[in-house]
Amino acid sequence: MGSLPQVEEACFGLLKLYSDGSISRSPNISFDVPFINDNSILYKDLIFNQKIDLRLRLYKPTSIVNSSTKLPIVFYFHGGGFCFGSRTFPNNHNICVRLASILQAAVIEPDYRLGPEHRLPAAVEDACCALKWLQGQAIMHANVMDTWLGEVDFDRVFVLGYSSGGNLAHHLAVRFGPGWVQLAPVRVRGYVLMSPFFGGCERTRSEEERPIDGIWTLEMYDRFWRLSVPTGATQDHPLVNPFGPSSPSLATVDLDPLVVVVGGNEILRDRVENYARKLKDMGKKIEYVELEEEQHGYFTDHPLPAAAQRVIQFIKGFMADNRKLMMLR
Repeated sequence: MGSLPQVEEACFGLLKLYSDGSISRSPNISFDVPFINDNSILYKDLIFNQKIDLRLRLYKPTSIVNSSTKLPIVFYFHGGGFCFGSRTFPNNHNICVRLASILQAAVIEPDYRLGPEHRLPAAVEDACCALKWLQGQAIMHANVMDTWLGEVDFDRVFVLGYSSGGNLAHHLAVRFGPGWVQLAPVRVRGYVLMSPFFGGCERTRSEEERPIDGIWTLEMYDRFWRLSVPTGATQDHPLVNPFGPSSPSLATVDLDPLVVVVGGNEILRDRVENYARKLKDMGKKIEYVELEEEQHGYFTDHPLPAAAQRVIQFIKGFMADNRKLMMLR
C-alpha cells in the first residue's frame, strides 16, 4: 500500500495543499466581526460570469445627498493573498457599506477565483471580466438589465483594491490603459491601490527588518505566493513583481491617475514605496500616501480604524478633484 498524501502547504488550518496535488478548503470560517446592516445601504448579488458562476455584490445608498447627480461607481477588489476572500465575508461587506455611504457611490465588489485551485492569472482574468460586465451594462444603458444601474454614472468609475486586490488594480490599470479606450462607454477615472500585494525574489529592507506585521508574517506572504503563482513560477513573475527581470516595461504605458497607499509599519512598505517612486520617475500620474505607524490591517479591521476613515476621506477628495478636472475638459 502506498503512503498517504502529506500536507505540503497549509494556511490557518483552513486551506491545505497535499503532495498528490489534492486540495482541501474548509467551508467554515468563523469571523469575530458582525455584519453592518444599518439600513443606510441596500445591496444585492448578481452573476457577472455565468460560465463559471462568478458573482458580485452591488451596493447603493438608500438616500442620495444630491438627487440631481447620478452616482459614481466604485469597484472594490478585496484582499486575501489570492487564496482567501469573498464578497460575503463580513469585513469585506462592511468596508463596502462604508464606501457606499461615505463616498455616495454605487459600490461593486466582485468575487474572483482563488489559488491554489485557480492560480494566477485566473484572478486577473476575473477582474477584467467584471469591468467588461459593467461595459456590457453601459452599452445596454437604454434597456439596462438591472434598474439600479440606471442611477449610476458610467462616465465616472473608480477602481479600488486592497492587498491582493491592489495588485489586481495595478494590472487592470495596465491592461485597459486610459479608461475611455477599451471600456467605452465606461470611463475609469482613477485607481487606488491600498497596500498592493507585490513580491520579488530580492528582499526589501522592510521585509528583512519587519518580518512580523501584526498577524501577518513574511513567511505567510511567501506561502500565499507559493499557493497562487503559476506552477513553477517565482516571485519575480510579472503578475507578482511589476519590475521583475521578465516584467514588461511600463515606461511607455499610458495610465490613468493612481493613488498608492501603504502603512508605515508594513512588511510591504518598501516594496510599495519603490513601486510608486519608479512610476513617478517615469512621469506617471501617481500620488503616494504613507500612513505612519500603521500595519497591514489598517483598512479592513473592525471596528473601522481611524486610518481607514482617513483613507476613505482621501479617496473622496481624489474623486472630487477628478470630477472638477472632468468638468473643465
